[in-house]
Amino acid sequence: MKKLIIVGTAHVSKESVENVKRIIEEEKPDAVAVELCYRRYKTLVEDYREVLPITDLIKRGETFLLLFQTILSYFQRRIAKDYGVRVGEEMLAAIEKAREIGADVLLIDRDITITLKRFWQSLSFFEKLKLVYYVIKDFFSKEEIEIEELMKEDILDRLVKEFRKISSNAARVLIDERDEYMAAKLIEAMQKYDKIVAVVGAGHKKGIERILREHQRIDLKKLEEVKRGVNYFKILSVFISLTILSVFVFIAVLSVQKFFEAFLFWFLINGVLAAIGATIARAHPISITLAFLSAWLTSLNPMIAAGWVAAIAETWVRKPKSSDLAELIEVNSFKELLNNRIFRILLIAALTNIGSAIGTVYGSYYILTHFGIDIVKEISGKLKFF
Repeated sequence: MKKLIIVGTAHVSKESVENVKRIIEEEKPDAVAVELCYRRYKTLVEDYREVLPITDLIKRGETFLLLFQTILSYFQRRIAKDYGVRVGEEMLAAIEKAREIGADVLLIDRDITITLKRFWQSLSFFEKLKLVYYVIKDFFSKEEIEIEELMKEDILDRLVKEFRKISSNAARVLIDERDEYMAAKLIEAMQKYDKIVAVVGAGHKKGIERILREHQRIDLKKLEEVKRGVNYFKILSVFISLTILSVFVFIAVLSVQKFFEAFLFWFLINGVLAAIGATIARAHPISITLAFLSAWLTSLNPMIAAGWVAAIAETWVRKPKSSDLAELIEVNSFKELLNNRIFRILLIAALTNIGSAIGTVYGSYYILTHFGIDIVKEISGKLKFF
């Protein structure tokens, strides 16, 4: 007879660690399934540190995504430290106990990279801003969290539950889709094993059990897809660039002096705001200078970003090492996080791009309102002249 025992845990609870060990010891299952993907398993069990191609991440536009992941991981570690445990310790205990009794270990969670990419894609621009607000709010919160509350829902699930009010699509990606994914993996596993103990976050337990009861059909390939959606921000950037370039051309045709005046304002507005963003992120003076000098051009070229220039310059100046990645994963204070070379580079890229984006919008408004040309009137005047 087939038997599946699903154990819901709080990811930062000593009680959860002991409970997992006890159940596996009592049940003696053929396999132990854990809420981990291969990437997270390697990090947890083998202390694996993946080398981050910083410049590639920046060019792919994944800066904000990685920043969010880093801050969220730090938030979880901070809570865990308060309760004297290591994040994922109950998963590690489940793996060790499985090996001790000779049971197979099954990784049933979706790859964290796929989950985060699907999550980020599901958010609108304003939802991303709201998410940042929620993370920062919880990040600096002094509120004590009781273990009993953590047993009801994982920290990540706790955050997403609040965020579900703002973005149901994003909450579905982080919770509901993973419930479906893990349920499907357990269904597959039950075809091979007679008894399985599954160790998952408490926030996923009810969802997985409901899916199994209802015998829902799940398409794993669909849950693993990362679509290349329409980048409306990129389209808007191209539109603004073409508009400003057209205005500059008409200004140059009508008055060279006005053209140089307009260009000076465009250069200064974009440069100053991009440099402010880099300065807030505590960039090196060289990075700040390059952000200032390049912003006018990157604002006219959607294929390049001022944040890229500043971050790549910072990478060249600071020269992050593999040890910085290890420290980033293990930081225990906000100060350590800000002083980490890799985190700072990502923050520089993000804040410089924000400053540059504000500069592009305001610079466009200023040029159009102060140097705008009534094209119809000018053309009519030219025709009458001829």
